[in-house]
Formats: sequence, structure tokens, C-alpha cells
Amino acid sequence: MRALVEWWGERPLTQLAIFAIVGLGFALLGSNLVHNMARVGLTPGFGFLGHAANFEIGEGLIAYSAGDSYLRAIAVGLLNTVRVSLAGCILATILGVALGIARLSSNPLLSRLVQAYVEIVRNTPLLLQIFFWNTLFHALPGPRQALSPLPGVLLSNRGFFFPFIADDGATPAIPASSLLLAVLLGVALKWRARRTGRSNLKRSVVLVLVAALLPVAVAAFFGAAPALDLPRLSGFNIRGGISLSPEFMALLIALVVNTSASIAETVRAGILSVSAGQWEAGRALGLSYGRIMRLIVLPQALRLIIPVMTSSYLSLTKNSSLAVAIGFPDLVNILNTTANTTGQALEAILVMMLAYLALSLAVSTAMNAYNRRWALRERSAA
Repeated sequence: MRALVEWWGERPLTQLAIFAIVGLGFALLGSNLVHNMARVGLTPGFGFLGHAANFEIGEGLIAYSAGDSYLRAIAVGLLNTVRVSLAGCILATILGVALGIARLSSNPLLSRLVQAYVEIVRNTPLLLQIFFWNTLFHALPGPRQALSPLPGVLLSNRGFFFPFIADDGATPAIPASSLLLAVLLGVALKWRARRTGRSNLKRSVVLVLVAALLPVAVAAFFGAAPALDLPRLSGFNIRGGISLSPEFMALLIALVVNTSASIAETVRAGILSVSAGQWEAGRALGLSYGRIMRLIVLPQALRLIIPVMTSSYLSLTKNSSLAVAIGFPDLVNILNTTANTTGQALEAILVMMLAYLALSLAVSTAMNAYNRRWALRERSAA
């Protein structure tokens, strides 16, 4: 190998000739592509993005109609992909950490159940899991026989319906201000804990909850409290509240279940990497199992867990493209429809590649920034 590298480095003319041949090959392919597209009446470029899409999209975070442009349709698909990926990463992390800790439980029944869960999920194709959940949710009863596991919650083959704040044009500012106030107070408490080196988790949680409820209490005092919009049967469908389609729920749960199994193994390996002496030191201080795990073991294990979890988050984001198999209008689904209706298949694929590249880089950047916070730092010699 070393001899090959030296031979390559000593022959610049050979390098130039190879690069020229590769460039000529790409030029011929490009010329042939442009010629074939012109023969069928297609113009290369992205001008089609401004044309009317003329197809409907079942669900999305922003308003859309068939007369809107392809660019807006792609934006709807991209937001759907971001929505399911972000929710999936959060839920998979919560479930995966819980399973990883349970896997190390001294209770043999719990440990074996988690092991069986991990083995079954990790050795089953994700696409098969998506089909399973999609079939299960579409097998639910119709709206008139909808299940109601909790008051105000309805489950049917038309979707999952939950209570939500009534949108009357005035009350949305109240929950927005509650969320903003709670976030600001949480950041302030965290900054104070860093400055003083002292923190009280229970007291901080109580203060954040009070801050979140304060705008609602003030609005109620002046008679402007937001009302809940409860889902209810209207005709042959369910109206009101907020709804999640069966396709979205099937995709989300399949991604969460599949990724949580990998995260559970990552968490288990990270916890096992912490020396047994750390556990013994915690017990010597009289700490409970939960406090040892939360205050001593997990902070050290995170230095090994976080880099591997970045790969899990990237896989979840890219695996969300399998939504096309069950008809969920994600980015891949919308771009496939765009390519079929416009004939601009190459441009649609390029947009898809750039979109997923941007999502992957965003996830990697965020996780690398978080990882730098937990990375081990060498102390300079005194």
C-alpha cells in the first residue's frame, strides 16, 4: 500500500490524465441527459418549483392546497419529516434510557423481558414493523365505535384525537406566554445553579410549573381563560381537538420502538463502562440506587453514550423515509409525486439528497455541540 501511494504521488501527469478521463465521462453523461430530456420536451432546471402542484396532501403543519406551488408542497413534506423525526428522537431517548437501565435490573424477570424486547426488535426489519403498526391502527373501529381510553381521547381508524386549546383568535397567546415564561425561568434557574454550585431539583420543578400556570391564572381572573376543544362525533367523522393520522402514529411508534432498542444497548454499555468503585462510593455515602444512577453513574456514562446516540438519531431521521411505504406524506413521498407529475426526476432526487444532507448535518452539529459539553477535559499541569 505504501509503495502504491509513493507511485501515485510521483506521477502528477498520471493523476491529471485520470481526472481528465473522469471529468470527460461526467460531461458525456450530462450531455446525454440534457439531450434525452430535450427529446421528451423537458427543460433541465428547478423552474418547475414555482408551478402549481395540482395534488392534495393529507396532512401538514402549514396550510396547503392543490393550487400551491411544488416548492410549498415540498416544504410541507419536509416539515412532516422533521416533525416525526424530532418526536421520534425525543420519545426513543426516553424509552431507550429507561430500557437500558431496566436491562441492568437485579430483577431477573424484568431484565429478561427487556432483553427479549431488544432482541426481537433489533432482529426484525423496520419496514415490517411499520407495516405491523399501520395494519394494527387501521384495524381500530370506525368513528361511531371509537375507543375512549381516557376522557376526551378518541381512537379510531380515522386517527387519534386529543383535546386541544380552542383556537378563537385570542387565547393562543396565553399558552405561548406560559411556555415562554417557563423556559426563561428554567434557563435562569440553571444559570444560577452553575454560578452558585447549588441546585434543588424539586424546588426548580415547582417554580417552573408555577411560572407556566401563572398566565393562565391571570387570564382566568379576568375572564379570558382558554377553553378546551374536545373531540366529538359529528356525522360520520370526529371533529374538534387535535388529530394524528394512523399513518403518522404507525411511523412514529415503529421508529421509536426500533431506535429505542439500539439506544437501550448503548445506555447499558455506557453504564457498564463506569467502574464498580463508583457504585461502592455512592453506597458508602448512603445514597439510594436512583441517586447514584442520576448523580454519579449516568453523568460519567454520558461521555460514551452521546457519540453513539448521534448515530441512532441520524438513522432514525433517515429511516423516516420509509413512510412512503404506508402513504404518509413525508419528504420522499412528496418528491416522488413531484417527479412523477413533472418528469423532473433528477432534480427531485437532488432536492431530496440536499434536504436529508441538511437534516443529518443539523443533527450532527447539535449532538457534537452537546458532546463537547460532556467530553473529558485534560487538566493542565500546575
